[in-house]
Amino acid sequence: MGFTIAVAGKGGTGKTSLCGLTIRYLKEKKRGAILAVDADANANLNDVLGVKVHATVGKLRETSLEAIKSTAPRPGGMSMEQLFDYQIQQALIEAEGFDLLVMGRPEGSGCYCAANNIIRKYMDKLADTYPFIVMDNEAGLEHLSRRTTQDTDLLLIISDSSVRGIMTAGRIGELVKELKLNIKRAVLIVNRVQDRELDSTLQKVIDQQGVEFAGFVPADELIFDYDLNGKPLIQLPPDSKALTSYFAVLDKLIP
Repeated sequence: MGFTIAVAGKGGTGKTSLCGLTIRYLKEKKRGAILAVDADANANLNDVLGVKVHATVGKLRETSLEAIKSTAPRPGGMSMEQLFDYQIQQALIEAEGFDLLVMGRPEGSGCYCAANNIIRKYMDKLADTYPFIVMDNEAGLEHLSRRTTQDTDLLLIISDSSVRGIMTAGRIGELVKELKLNIKRAVLIVNRVQDRELDSTLQKVIDQQGVEFAGFVPADELIFDYDLNGKPLIQLPPDSKALTSYFAVLDKLIP
């Protein structure tokens, strides 16, 4: 299996933006093929990456459930797993330097166990073909309790420069330990820092969280402008202060 990077954090911290810039980093460094997975129900990683979504795993999950219940013959006599393999290939968005798979909205009513088992098995198989997998998780802690980020090499916990945000990041770190998830390394990155130096009060709060502090990313007016005008953040100019600072952090984290 490839090197897996998961991105987590509370909403509004720029989690998805940094996930997109992580993909750009790997692409520019030519580290190998990248599978990007948008596991946030409020999917917008594609906007950061500048690609359009034509299908989601969530929709395929519903289709699979209907197929399981149906007595009608499947196309070409395919098994349920063969049918889903074909559908996943259709949902995979191929872009320059990376492929994107969007999980889509959360489960509705009814039992999705059979369809979910097929999805999980296929995701494991798909991940084996990529040197790098980057997953953007939904905001909050629920995805950890559902163990959607287990078997992860690097967990990037994103916070803004507020005390509350950093304490939330600390709770994510605690939950990782409590659930005994197979996450080899979890680090805290503080995003949108207004001043070049973190003040001593904030640094003290960071030190109290029990999570390795990897660095910070300064606030960048260019990111605000790109978001305002609907421009993909993956197209930020190379002299963007957020981009250069974040790349320097990743240089120390990714082999």
